Amino acid sequence: MTKRIGMYPGTFDPLTNGHRDIIRRAVKLVDKLVIGVAINEAKGPLFSLEERVDMVLEEIEEFRHTAEIEVRPFDNLLMHFAEECTANVIIRGLRAVSDFEYEFQMVAMNQKLNPDIETVFLMADPQHQAVASRLVKEIAKLDGRVEHFVSPSVAKRLKEKL
Repeated sequence: MTKRIGMYPGTFDPLTNGHRDIIRRAVKLVDKLVIGVAINEAKGPLFSLEERVDMVLEEIEEFRHTAEIEVRPFDNLLMHFAEECTANVIIRGLRAVSDFEYEFQMVAMNQKLNPDIETVFLMADPQHQAVASRLVKEIAKLDGRVEHFVSPSVAKRLKEKL
């Protein structure tokens, strides 16, 4: 039987409870989950690549009993990274209609690049639908409480960073 390898890409700046929920659910679908931390300087990340990888590693410990998990940075085309990971499936989270429109276009392009790698969408849990890393950073910058949106560890990192 072929090993099911999933790849969940993101910037994770910072990792939110919504990301954690997608990871928790994704590990139930695959034998191995590769979490790809995107090197995307154009987004102007608050946390360095090393900090983001460390944050993800710390936050996924509780899920390691369900599937093998690997965390890897990447700075190339998503489909090329999926091929490097020998992924059968790319896992994406959807929060709103605007996410769907963007992701719909990406799936069409990715299918042209490699029709053997499927994309699976997991709908955000309703309690996480409004959570976005960009908004969490904005709340934290304005000295708001972010404990509803990120783990205590990530909230502490945000406070220290800002």
